[in-house]
Amino acid sequence: MKPARALLTMSIVAVLGLSGCKAPPGASTSTGTTPPTTAATPPENETADQFVKRVNDEYRAMYPELTSAQWLSSTYINDDSELVSSKANERYLAQLNAWIEQSRKFEGQKMSPDTARAIQLLKLQAAMPPPKNPKDLAELTQIATRMEGAYGKGTYCTGEGPAKTCRQLGDLEEVLAKSRDYDELLDAWQGWHSTASAQRKDYTRFVTLINEGARDMGYADAGELWRSGYDMTPAELSAETDRLWGQVKPLYEQLHCYAGTKLDAKYGAQRGHVAGHMLPAHLMGNMWQQDWGNLWDMLAPYPGAGSLDVNSSLQAQYDKNLAAETAKIPSDHSPSAMSQAEQDALLATAKQMNERAQDFYTSIGMPKLPESYWEKTQFIKPRDRDVVCHASAWDMNMSGDVRVKMCTKPTEEDFTTIYHEMGHVYYYLAYNKQPPLFQAGANDGFHEAIGDTIVLSMTPAYLHQIGLVDAPAQSNEALINAQMRMALAKVAFLPFGLMIDRWRWGVFDGSIKPENYNTAWWQLKAKYQGVAPPTPRSETFFDPAAKYHVPANTPYTRYFLADILQFQFYKSLCDASGYKGPLYECSFYGNPEAGRRYLTMLSHGASQPWQKTLKEMTGSEKMDASAVLEYFAPLQQWLKQQNEGKTCGWEPNAVTSAPPAPAKPAAPAKA
Repeated sequence: MKPARALLTMSIVAVLGLSGCKAPPGASTSTGTTPPTTAATPPENETADQFVKRVNDEYRAMYPELTSAQWLSSTYINDDSELVSSKANERYLAQLNAWIEQSRKFEGQKMSPDTARAIQLLKLQAAMPPPKNPKDLAELTQIATRMEGAYGKGTYCTGEGPAKTCRQLGDLEEVLAKSRDYDELLDAWQGWHSTASAQRKDYTRFVTLINEGARDMGYADAGELWRSGYDMTPAELSAETDRLWGQVKPLYEQLHCYAGTKLDAKYGAQRGHVAGHMLPAHLMGNMWQQDWGNLWDMLAPYPGAGSLDVNSSLQAQYDKNLAAETAKIPSDHSPSAMSQAEQDALLATAKQMNERAQDFYTSIGMPKLPESYWEKTQFIKPRDRDVVCHASAWDMNMSGDVRVKMCTKPTEEDFTTIYHEMGHVYYYLAYNKQPPLFQAGANDGFHEAIGDTIVLSMTPAYLHQIGLVDAPAQSNEALINAQMRMALAKVAFLPFGLMIDRWRWGVFDGSIKPENYNTAWWQLKAKYQGVAPPTPRSETFFDPAAKYHVPANTPYTRYFLADILQFQFYKSLCDASGYKGPLYECSFYGNPEAGRRYLTMLSHGASQPWQKTLKEMTGSEKMDASAVLEYFAPLQQWLKQQNEGKTCGWEPNAVTSAPPAPAKPAAPAKA
């Protein structure tokens, strides 16, 4: 099984204001629109407790308008929805500025721990810190909205006239996943990255504006603000992530070495590696090299052992649904009728995949999702409009209107993505009883780990139990295959989870200058992932914006932390379920005690330091990767044997800067 990493989502409550709210290019933010609303004059002699209660009430009241505007701008991308979303976000950020300013009078006062925590969390609400200057705030929301919209509309076109072909991200990702033709892969990879080049100017200005907002709030820059949201100092957070990476790096290095050997066998040593023994970016089966699961046909240790062909089962379900829909249409089977039948079959399949995921959560004692989830979720990509297909989970009103936005296909990757997104949804529902300022994950890594903990429990035995695969084979070969499939998602992701924010922290603090954005990006990919571009990438390009979380301004360290935390959670829930045996064979499907412990943790939200929540769940208040190593111990030993005598590791300094770029991107693109 291959948990999806390409479509990881953000927690809407935890990161309000950073999914972006975009206005059409050149639109005025003052002509014909209402000025941003700010908080009313606070009552005289208001206490800190009264202030927090008022903010919670005002926050809850304005929240649905903001999320509805964001939902529209993501599911109906056009100039009108961009403007509505931009103005809603502008009003929210202006309100947030007012609340933060009002909170300053309580600094140094004695107050309850809950009130002090609420005020601290208030200051950390937006990953897109709003400038106090109204003009700059308006410009910031326009740029943020425009960047995310450009990503959603990004299109790579080749040819002219009748021969012109245009593809969006999903089409290009499919090429990387399925093709093994070197040049075809190179074209798809370069094509998508060419759509991002135009975003450099907007992003450079965006950085200036959010740094202004961070300084207005008392932080050195936006990166320092981001690192302050972990109940530890920014320096401690940086050191903690370095420590965790040190624990798992040897395992990643072994996987990297094994993958390189297989690429050499497929493409030849001159193409299977780049200078410095690094892996070529376009050959890894994923646009950003964060999940190598699509290379299973090349990387499978023992082809055929312990078959886990979930894709075929899901495709068969789709084919069955398509046959049923086709039977409903007239005998002439017109193209339009067939297209609609295909769309209806895809929708039916997506809902069935969601029902299977819900079944896992309800089997451990969690409630069924509300009917509104099934009525309002965007399950598949519409045929009539542009949407942001990047999967995300949404809490629309803090009181039960939860939904997911996906462009689901009948694949194993999307199947596990649904389990991941549903983890966010159940977290929302569990902490909806908390005051709004506490309606967030214990830290943002917790939010991303919830669903992935369930994915770890999707063992071969579980997949067989729900009818997706044959009875799992009991052999060492089958075990290594199962571990490899999981490692291609979980272990391959780890360094990628670090490098994006390492890049942005440098951008925010000025150590990475705008004229060096692209070079620094590839230096960090080389350092952490051992990955290099297949062709020179000068500053003509802006490859960071080819990854959704950069133009959408979603902090990314959360995903690295989640990759560690999910194994800690998983081990704890396996223990709670009474399981005895190797960790990698545990599934707590159907175990109410595991569900009770999990739900208790989720219900705390952000009401207490994450260290306390973690200790209640696992017995330790320290994040630790030992459960990762325990889980993958058989694979790590096997990899060492396979790599014996091989030249492993890489030289990141082999690519320190890109040669001059061609006069224009590799192929014409529009965004």
